[in-house]
Amino acid sequence: MEGAVDAGAISYYPEKGNGSQFHRELCSRYDPGKYNCICCDTELFDSNIKFDSRSGWPSFTQPIKDNVIKYIMDRSYGMTRVEVECSVCDAHLGHVFPDGPAPSGLRYCINSDSLRLVVEEKVAK
Repeated sequence: MEGAVDAGAISYYPEKGNGSQFHRELCSRYDPGKYNCICCDTELFDSNIKFDSRSGWPSFTQPIKDNVIKYIMDRSYGMTRVEVECSVCDAHLGHVFPDGPAPSGLRYCINSDSLRLVVEEKVAK
């Protein structure tokens, strides 16, 4: 069923897990399209702002719109970082770091299992 949430993936959304580095196919896919929340299908990121951060997780410079991401201070594991959640359904997406490229200087490091890629249809010329 298209858009269905993988049973293994859903287990870490409430627990705010991060999955494994270089895990799942979205790390290395650069198809034109939108990256949606796996839980509620809200558009979160555009493929035009995805980049290879070599971190092992899909990385983006900014969300598709300012209001689709919720930011939460995360002090777990002896670190201070900023967690990002879907602003619609509160699904844990990953974290944002201040070491990304222009234009934002930010790196949204997102769990591959929290996203669903909706590939743009190619228009025949």
